[in-house]
Amino acid sequence: MSIQRNFRSCYVPLSCAAFLITIAASSHAVSQTAPGSAAQPTQTASPDPIGEWTVAKQVARIKIADCDGKLWGVVSWEAKPGIDRKNPDPGLRSRPTLGMPNLIGMAPAKSYNGKSNKWEGEIYNSEDGHTYSANISLIDPNTLRVQGCFLGFLCGGENWTRFEPPDTAPPPAQRPATKSSNTRKTTGSTPEPTDDVCSRALGSAGLPHERGLK
Repeated sequence: MSIQRNFRSCYVPLSCAAFLITIAASSHAVSQTAPGSAAQPTQTASPDPIGEWTVAKQVARIKIADCDGKLWGVVSWEAKPGIDRKNPDPGLRSRPTLGMPNLIGMAPAKSYNGKSNKWEGEIYNSEDGHTYSANISLIDPNTLRVQGCFLGFLCGGENWTRFEPPDTAPPPAQRPATKSSNTRKTTGSTPEPTDDVCSRALGSAGLPHERGLK
């Protein structure tokens, strides 16, 4: 072997010592790069819109879930409970807005490289009773851009912020039960369970406010 020939040919002690140090260093480098021994880089999953988002005015949160390959969103929390009073269908104007679908059938937009950071579908706005062609896109992992256009024009949009639930706090000390009062005021509304997003979204597909407005 060439290493043995070089080892035998070294006649100056200092040169041999340097040669042995070089061999040891090379062996150490090889051992660090041996298959399976090198540390693998941490792979971070690409962010997506699935999760809960606070709307721009902070009056509601929307929970987005993947339902049969498309993204749907329902109202999961409200600062003030309301009803869908401007729905074009009179029969739906008394339904609660909590749990109501508002992001409808969002599918990945086509892109030249097979990857997309945009989803296209429809959005229902209970403030005016209209359904808009819409798209959502991630500006960053915690900011979702929501844009909609009515009949191809009158476009607008806003940014939603990803909602991170606070750390679980210890349960408060129990107090003796008190007599309830009919005048007691409540703030906010109960969050929508994650498992209920798709059942509410897909169960409502085809309602009058969701068809015929592309």
